[in-house]
Amino acid sequence: MDRTQEQHPARGRFRRAAQVLQPSPPGLGLLPLLSPAPCLEHSMDSPSLPALLLQMVCEFITSIWREETAGVGTGPLANLHLFGAETSAAMLDLLVEKGVSNPMQVPAMVRYIHKWLTANESAGHRLDRSLLELTKKYPYDVLMTLLRWAPSGDRAAAAMWGLILTSTGTAEPALLILLSLLRAWPVDNAYTSDGDKTGVFALAATVTLWNVFNLTWCPPIVLEYFPHLLLHLLFQAYISTLYTPEEVDTFWKGCQKQLGLATNPQRFAVQTLKVLLYQVQCEPVVLAMERKKGWDTLLCADTHHYAMRLLAREISQGCVIWCPSIVSCLLELLGQGISDWELPAMAFLVEVLEFLYLSHWGDSILEIMARHLQSESREMRRLALRGLVVLSRDPSMYKRMQSLTESLADLLRDADEGIVQMTGVVLSALLLHRDLAIPSPTALRLAAALWPLLDNDNRHVQLLCIRLFQEVMRLVEAKGKKCLKMLVSKSLLPLFFHCHNENTRVAEASRETLLAAVSFLKSRDLEHLVMTDQMWRFGECLLAENRGRAAEHLRQALPFLQSPQEPLREAAVRFMGLAGRVLKEKQREFQLMCRALQDMADDISPAISCLAHQALYISIAAQSVPSSRLQRMRDGFRRLWKSRPSLGGRGRLCCWSAVED
Repeated sequence: MDRTQEQHPARGRFRRAAQVLQPSPPGLGLLPLLSPAPCLEHSMDSPSLPALLLQMVCEFITSIWREETAGVGTGPLANLHLFGAETSAAMLDLLVEKGVSNPMQVPAMVRYIHKWLTANESAGHRLDRSLLELTKKYPYDVLMTLLRWAPSGDRAAAAMWGLILTSTGTAEPALLILLSLLRAWPVDNAYTSDGDKTGVFALAATVTLWNVFNLTWCPPIVLEYFPHLLLHLLFQAYISTLYTPEEVDTFWKGCQKQLGLATNPQRFAVQTLKVLLYQVQCEPVVLAMERKKGWDTLLCADTHHYAMRLLAREISQGCVIWCPSIVSCLLELLGQGISDWELPAMAFLVEVLEFLYLSHWGDSILEIMARHLQSESREMRRLALRGLVVLSRDPSMYKRMQSLTESLADLLRDADEGIVQMTGVVLSALLLHRDLAIPSPTALRLAAALWPLLDNDNRHVQLLCIRLFQEVMRLVEAKGKKCLKMLVSKSLLPLFFHCHNENTRVAEASRETLLAAVSFLKSRDLEHLVMTDQMWRFGECLLAENRGRAAEHLRQALPFLQSPQEPLREAAVRFMGLAGRVLKEKQREFQLMCRALQDMADDISPAISCLAHQALYISIAAQSVPSSRLQRMRDGFRRLWKSRPSLGGRGRLCCWSAVED
């Protein structure tokens, strides 16, 4: 067989004999069993070629075709001792070289190659060319047959996979088929050309990759497709924690017995992932995940997305060169709607955003984040907002994110403070860098969502919302100012109280926003008081401007009586005293005020307790005595007030503005 055709004339006659014995054209069924005598008469140039050789050729070819209907492990191919190893390999080479006339024959030929390699352990690479030629022409049939025939990855199968994935013409199509199988959890029932639809487990593809990754020489295709392999193995590790049918467990027990692998399919997927990371020189990532118990976290469905965030951070720090290609693959998967794995995929994506060129990826990422802003999953909303926070730091994204303003306004009403805070951060970035006016409906929607948050207990949220409220007033279109006036009017008293906030940043922001609000309402008197820092007169002037809203102001002030901050409680009590004079003819509101002041008389602060007593006394007196007598009482009380000792080092207290006049 090693001689050339000229050196060995019988080889040429052998080839011509094989040509005569080619199978019938497609549609005529299997090759009929040929008699050696007619073949000898018509195809042999020399009678010196033994008739036995021709009979062996006939039997070999016929056995290949019969194998496709004989069933696995039966038929003539089960009796390999009929042919010598070298003769069998040579005849198979010849058949492949001449071409396969019917794809239905391919699975049988693949099974024969596997059997041949199993029986001839020391044969080396004798059938490499035949296997590669078949794989180039029929990759799906070859690979699916191999996975069905030797799913646990025995020695012969490992050799075949190693050859296929290290050869230029077969590596890429083979790897793409394996990737598609990794996602087909738990089983893929696709047909091969011979009509076989036996299920192929996704786990069989993982076993195959594990064998390939453990080769001494890593195939270059592994580096090229590392991001896809990484993500698909992560997907399998997650999905296998949710659903592992009994037949997969049975298959896995066979793998464990033959190969001595990990304790369960989930851990094996993670083990394969570790080997992959070692192959691409990401050993620090593997060690960091082990040190932080990240691999164990990855194996629990409830904590999988947290482990994904940790893995993304470690890759960003130790193997940042891979981040762009991983994100490219991840965006492709998210675009395909991988609903079972969206949350972990989003967790990974958000974590690596800072290492991307957003000018290139921005539109695709923004589309994904916007789609998940209204998700029913709170964790998904949080991830989408975290992504938008990163995007909002890039000036090139401002205009592209403007369309999200209304959706973000809705999120300001979310019960989760973390979501509200991140929403405020994103809106701040958008509004503070916005030159165009906000449309009236959008401004009204934003103001309505921000107004309740002016008193939020979270100082970061409160400060953000106070600043945002000011920006909404500044940027609203001229024709939208009328519909916004009511909400701005309702904000005056809360902003006034927070001018006394112990947090200096909140107090300063409240004063600036209060000035913007009275300017927006064109209230010159109130604007003058704020500008000249006469805040002690602001409450009296506010009540005097619109006495009809005194009851509303009273109800707005009530929650501030329960504030943990003493300056806010003091400002609220002082305002109650002022409101008492206006509400003396409205019995219901007046009684409500009196009960509130009576409760404040027991305040932990002596100064506030004293102030509440005084406000209550004068309010009741104003309700029952003539104005002249009341004035004399006020004068006497003013003299008494000015001669009182200091309380708690706070100096003089003001019950209402008339005492100071």
